[in-house]
Amino acid sequence: MSQNVEALIASLAASDIAARREAAESLARLGAGAAPAAIPLVKACGDADEEVRNWAVAALEELPAPTASDAAALEEMINVDRLDVAFWATTLLGRMETSAASTVPTLAVAVANHPESVVQQRAAWALGRIGKPAAAAIPQLEAATASKDPRLARLASAALESVRS
Repeated sequence: MSQNVEALIASLAASDIAARREAAESLARLGAGAAPAAIPLVKACGDADEEVRNWAVAALEELPAPTASDAAALEEMINVDRLDVAFWATTLLGRMETSAASTVPTLAVAVANHPESVVQQRAAWALGRIGKPAAAAIPQLEAATASKDPRLARLASAALESVRS
């Protein structure tokens, strides 16, 4: 990891709002080069400052899949009470595909019980991206296909196809 990215990651946790804003913006401008900052950027989606949150989201939109070593940290963030943090943690797990197989139980619970429908939807999508290794989530995905939320039902159906194929 370059010293510049390391310094920006450290600045994301600074007490100074201007430093956090500048770090988040700089990471967003790095595009895929900000990949080592995936976990701190997801955490920054819960920042008290809206500008920091917006730049963190902008950076996350451009990131490739995190490494398998990030799966556990992302998994822990699925159930935080900040919607953007949970959404982006789930999204990055989906981008990891089979490398996120260890998180299937947590994603299955999120499909069935997460209080935010958008996180339920994203968890179904992530399980579909994981594919066959997500077979343990078939009962939750089957139940979600009958959801009153049409998007969740559609994503769960698509995930089931992926898991079963």
